[in-house]
Amino acid sequence: MTPVAVHEGDGPLILAMPHTGTFVPPAIMARLNARGQVLADTDWHIDRLYAGLAPGATVVRATFHRYVIDANRPPDGASLYPGQNTTGLVPETDFDGHPIWTHPPTEPERAQRRRDFHAPYHAALTAQIDRVRARHGVAILYDCHSIRSRIPFLFDGRLPDFNIGTAGGSSCAPEIEALVAQRCAEARGFTSVLNGRFKGGWTTRHYGQPGQGVHAVQMELAQITHLASESPPFAYDATRADPLRRHLDSILNGLIALAPALGA
Repeated sequence: MTPVAVHEGDGPLILAMPHTGTFVPPAIMARLNARGQVLADTDWHIDRLYAGLAPGATVVRATFHRYVIDANRPPDGASLYPGQNTTGLVPETDFDGHPIWTHPPTEPERAQRRRDFHAPYHAALTAQIDRVRARHGVAILYDCHSIRSRIPFLFDGRLPDFNIGTAGGSSCAPEIEALVAQRCAEARGFTSVLNGRFKGGWTTRHYGQPGQGVHAVQMELAQITHLASESPPFAYDATRADPLRRHLDSILNGLIALAPALGA
């Protein structure tokens, strides 16, 4: 299986999906313990949730699971949230802090995974950013994520439904941050926060360069907004997801409408 799937659109918006993949090479799957093999920390059904929204958008999606290697972590493995519990480039634990390997990957194995999975994903994402920016004068990178709404190892209490990350406002123009924050705040029945527990991963921080015409936003959704349950089998719930999809559609099309002014 190729490590990345790309759908090229003709608009200024790019949807990045680094954590929807569930492919684990058999030799790596055999090294995961029973808990790890559940793949619980997948961004379940994010590709389905966004399917058909903003039809002109480009989609760059990792097909491999984050336990193989995390495409939203820096290749040098530096922590995105120093001093806080988190998972690394090649996670050793799940989001609850429990080990996931019978035999943790060695450093040579980690290096090979960087070459075979992490690097191809980011090469594809870079190529699409360059293509879109050349065509429109601007590229808006919207990094699509989801996570369980309650994970005591990572954060206290219940996570808001919409978690917007702009690296403290540095990864995009103020107009983009304001539009996303406002439309989330106006979404009746949903809660939201800007640059709360999740301020944006490596994708947002690395590519978000407003002065160079690349604007990046991370959207971390609480999975209770679109799953029947945040435990196996992590089934998609259309009744919950459909209202969410309407708000996501409003956000994405709002970003598209902003693009001409940003690229002028």
